Amino acid sequence: MKRKNKLDRMLEMPKEVYTNVPKIIVTGFDEVIIENFKGVLEYEEFFVRINTYIGIININGFNLNLENMTNDDIKVTGKIESVDMERNVD
Repeated sequence: MKRKNKLDRMLEMPKEVYTNVPKIIVTGFDEVIIENFKGVLEYEEFFVRINTYIGIININGFNLNLENMTNDDIKVTGKIESVDMERNVD
C-alpha cells in the first residue's frame, strides 16, 4: 500500500481515478455531478438516490432532472436544496 501511495504522490494522481470512491461536484444550487456511481436507486422530481461503491447519495430539491448519464458519471440539475450521504456499513 505504501508503494501505491508513493507512486500516486509522484504522479499526482487523484484518488477517484484509481479507486471506486465517488467524486461529487456541486455547482451552486443548480447542478450536482457524481463520478464513480453504480446506479440510480430512486428518481422523483423532488428526490434522487444514487448508489455508489461506498454508500448512497441523496439529493433533495425541486424540478430535479437526470442529465448526461454515462457508465462513470451522472449529472443532476434543478433547484437543489440539499445533498447528503449514507455510508455502507460492512
